[in-house]
Amino acid sequence: MPGTSPSRPPQPWMTAPPSRRRRRVLRTVGAIGLALTVVGTTAIWTDAFGAGERWERILDRVDRFIAGPVPDRSSVPTVVVTPVPTASPTARPTRSPNLPAMTPDPTPSAEPTPARVPVDVDMAADPEAVFAHELKITWCAPAGITIVLAMHGQAVASDDVQREVAARVHEFESYDDSHNGGWGPSAMSEALAAFGVPGYEVRAYETREDALRGSAVAIEATGAPVVLLAWKGAHTWVMSGFRADADPAIFPDAVVSGAYILDPWYPDISSIWGPSDPPGTFQDQGEMVRNFLPWKRPEGKYPERDGRFIVMIPTIPLDLDQ
Repeated sequence: MPGTSPSRPPQPWMTAPPSRRRRRVLRTVGAIGLALTVVGTTAIWTDAFGAGERWERILDRVDRFIAGPVPDRSSVPTVVVTPVPTASPTARPTRSPNLPAMTPDPTPSAEPTPARVPVDVDMAADPEAVFAHELKITWCAPAGITIVLAMHGQAVASDDVQREVAARVHEFESYDDSHNGGWGPSAMSEALAAFGVPGYEVRAYETREDALRGSAVAIEATGAPVVLLAWKGAHTWVMSGFRADADPAIFPDAVVSGAYILDPWYPDISSIWGPSDPPGTFQDQGEMVRNFLPWKRPEGKYPERDGRFIVMIPTIPLDLDQ
């Protein structure tokens, strides 16, 4: 008939019994599945295309689901720091022309003004000795806590300590601190107190400059490290020191040009943020601008933190003899 295809002999697969065809299909599907499993496992193991990161984050979400709802309880509050106004010369008081002149009181001799010289402060004499690499990509907070505990002499920077800290996260988590559950700066502060290092406040600064200056003043006052919430609040950096064009404890307008950082991510490479640096590396202004960014989390609003630079500030002097 016009328009019909010429007949052709039946192909082998058309004449095979249904059971044989089914087995052949199943073997093909199984081979494809096995290949995808091997490729996927290899990608996760080598972190190709960021697959390893995504896989661990999936496992973290599963753990969060098993743990149940995030508790709605009070925790360490976030203190919003009011920007310090720029100092301006004080106007000379004027005298009413209708009042008699007054004899000025004798003034004591003024203290000599301290010299304005650059400062370079780093309290971590041996960064490697107190460093902890995060055992899982979602464990930057337990690793950061471990580093701070080690710098305070309250623990050894070991995998066992990090695992112990991580295992207790549900004791400290709260919805206000982390809508997703798990670690936020308030939970980290509570954990530090539970492990022997109380007094860390969660502060929110309007500008990066104010946050670094406040952190530098705290390091000088306490001799203790500061915790910075880097990567828009998604990552933990421990700040052990800084460089500035003047002593920020004396000169309110001192410019902090960078910070000495212990990054728990090292030596891994992030598919988003790139490679990290060895513990104790000085991160200059460019690196601080790239990594220390205003808080912005995808899971919801945080009124005191959104758009601000979040820092955990020590308020109690470090005492290695306690």
